[in-house]
Amino acid sequence: MKRNENIVLLSRDHHFGLLCAWKIRQGLKKDISPERIKDYVSYFWNSHLDEHFREEEEILFPFADDEFADQIRKEHQQIRTLTADIELSVSIQLFTNFADALEQHIRFEERMWFPHLEEILDTSALEKIGKALDVIHETEADTYHDEFWK
Repeated sequence: MKRNENIVLLSRDHHFGLLCAWKIRQGLKKDISPERIKDYVSYFWNSHLDEHFREEEEILFPFADDEFADQIRKEHQQIRTLTADIELSVSIQLFTNFADALEQHIRFEERMWFPHLEEILDTSALEKIGKALDVIHETEADTYHDEFWK
């Protein structure tokens, strides 16, 4: 599906989010030490996901604060809570819940929310979003040192 050029940066981030979920699942399949997976979740949250959520909330929500935004807020909070829980205590179930929640969240945004935004926002609004993202968005680069998923 062709994404509007003004929100394509956020859509590209989603690729890395899906990879994060896949890497966690691979680590679990390979019986990797929970501490190693926890360190990766912490890295991904601090290096990518926290900022991505902030960009969506601060840049996109003001243009369309509707039932979709309400769902995104809830999902962001769920993922924040899971991340905090993982920092406190590691378990296979927490990792699975995090990977599942992240993947489902990304799928919802890509299949429902972004198409909704592209439909309801006019060209001017989308261009304002694009300009705001150009100023603050950093291109994702997953440079994590411990490739436990391989």
